[in-house]
Amino acid sequence: MSSRLLTAAGTLAAAGVAAFAWASLVEVRWYALREVTVPVLPPGQDPLRVLHLSDLHLVPSQRRKIDWVRDLATLRPDLVIDTGDNMAHPDALAPLLHALEPLLDTPGAFVMGSNDYYAPSAKNPARYLLPDARRESLPAGELPAGELATALCAAGWRDLDNRRDTLVAGGRRLALVGVDDPHLDRDAFPPPLDPPFDGPDRPDGDHLPDDASPSGVDLRIGVAHAPYRRILDEMQADGAELILAGHTHGGQLAVPFYGALVTNCDLDTRRAKGLHGWPGARPDEPGGADSTWMHVSAGLGTSPYAPVRFACRPEATLLTLVAR
Repeated sequence: MSSRLLTAAGTLAAAGVAAFAWASLVEVRWYALREVTVPVLPPGQDPLRVLHLSDLHLVPSQRRKIDWVRDLATLRPDLVIDTGDNMAHPDALAPLLHALEPLLDTPGAFVMGSNDYYAPSAKNPARYLLPDARRESLPAGELPAGELATALCAAGWRDLDNRRDTLVAGGRRLALVGVDDPHLDRDAFPPPLDPPFDGPDRPDGDHLPDDASPSGVDLRIGVAHAPYRRILDEMQADGAELILAGHTHGGQLAVPFYGALVTNCDLDTRRAKGLHGWPGARPDEPGGADSTWMHVSAGLGTSPYAPVRFACRPEATLLTLVAR
């Protein structure tokens, strides 16, 4: 081999080592707060601030992540939506609730992901490059999803796993619909409420201000862990004006200036993270009049068996909803 080829090979090897070190030692812990504005509220309404959390994949030793999540309460959001995959260890429940504790006084809602039900396990890293890397059988190690749901509901958050609910946040009444994890085929889209939500009060005591929307609902939100196309279609057909999901990790290993290579579901890679329209252009773009706003979070964690991120920082997002 010529000296030039040897030099080139050495340079590539060094670049690979540097990239892996960056992805596994720096970027995977370089948490980012994204901020986006969504013109989705009825005309004349004041902004509504929604904190979207997803894919913490928490293990008890991740003190920096726990402290970073706790500090999000200083943003003073009007609403918190958690789109699942919170745990990655059998002993993660108590640290997770400690991380979420400052946010639990804020109105919130959640759905579960696969890594709320089952602990991650070692697998071939090449599986992450498959378009939809679902397992043929369920993992063996169960996680305390039931205890997590009980704790969050006790704090007043709404469980949207194959359910509908309403809540009041920031003086607005929100109609929520959610599904259990589509990645595990646990989703069953809930039927419409009968009678539908109307009037200013809920039996649990939520009360709207006197100038609330006369229809009784200011915004309809769909919530899912994994943004499979069938779920997005059902939510859009159901009238959701904003859909929130996670699961994709934004591709986790992205190519600079190109983006994600995979989404781990059937969503296209162009919409692996961030704010988009579904099924077409964004509602504020030409041709997007029949689309719904959709936000996909790249999430805050990874499987402990693949603790790397490249060109895709771990994130939470503060969405400021404003009038159309």
